[in-house]
Amino acid sequence: MGPVHLDVIDADRSLTFWRDLVGLTVRGTNDDGVVELGAGEKPLLFLHPGATRPHLRGHAGLYHVAVHLPNEPEFARVLARLITARYPISPTDHIMSKAIYLNDPDRIMLELTLETPHRVRKYEWDEASGQPDIVDTDGRQRGGTEALDVREVLGTLPDDDFAAPLPPGTKIGHVHLHVGDLNEAARFYREGLGFIENTNIPFFQMADLYAGGTFPHRIALNTWQGLGVKQAPAGTAGMRHFTIRYDTRERLDAIVSRLTDVESRPDGHLVHDPAGNAVLLTS
Repeated sequence: MGPVHLDVIDADRSLTFWRDLVGLTVRGTNDDGVVELGAGEKPLLFLHPGATRPHLRGHAGLYHVAVHLPNEPEFARVLARLITARYPISPTDHIMSKAIYLNDPDRIMLELTLETPHRVRKYEWDEASGQPDIVDTDGRQRGGTEALDVREVLGTLPDDDFAAPLPPGTKIGHVHLHVGDLNEAARFYREGLGFIENTNIPFFQMADLYAGGTFPHRIALNTWQGLGVKQAPAGTAGMRHFTIRYDTRERLDAIVSRLTDVESRPDGHLVHDPAGNAVLLTS
C-alpha cells in the first residue's frame, strides 16, 4: 500500500492532528498547499486543503485508513501520547492485531495498528453465526473485538519520550472502504486488481482481501452505510484516492491491460472501484 490522499477543510487544523498527535512528519508543502506527511523517508499521507464540509455518513468512500506501527514499543508511544493529550480514542484488541481508533478534525477515521498474527492459533469465520472463531496461542477462545489491555501495552514503553515522531518502518497497512455492493466490489479487487479474497460474510456485510503473507487484511469492504450508496458530494472531506504498489512493472502492466476506464498520469494509473473509490496503481 502506498500513500493515501485526503481532502481536508483546513491544513493547519489537520496538522495539529496528523503531525502533533499522531506523529507523522511533514515532508513538504507544494504550491497548491498540499501537505506531504510521512515516517522516516517514506511518504504516507497527502493532505489537500479546500473541502467545505466534514466527512459525511451515508455514502460510499473511506471507512478508515490504517497506519501500521512496526513494533509494540512504538505503538505504545503513540497510545501514551494520545492518552496524555486526552484525545478521544477506542483502544481495541482484534487478536490478529491491536488497534487504536480515532477521528481527525474532519471526522475522517484513522486506525493505528500493530499486526499480531503470531498471537493466533486459529482464525475462521462461522458462517452460520456470522462471527469469527478465534483461538489464541494459549488455547483461549477469543472474540474478534475485545477491549485492549492498555496497561500491558504501555508496559512496553522504552522511555517517557511521548513526543517522538512515528519511526521508520511505519506504513499504510490497509484501507477499509464503504461500498454499495459487497460482491461487486470484492470482484473488482479480486479479479481486476489481483487481490486474494480472505473472507466474504454477507451476514456481517463485510469482505477482506489481501496479497499473501501472514496478515490477511489489506483491503476491507463493507456495506454498513447502505446498499447502493454513492460517493459524497464534491467538497466533502474524505479520501481523494489511495495507492497500491505492485512489486514489478510487468505485473502492473498486466493488471492495467485488463482494466477499463484507466486514467494514465505521471504518478501512475488511476482507476475507480464500482463504488467510485479511486485507486492509484503504481510499481
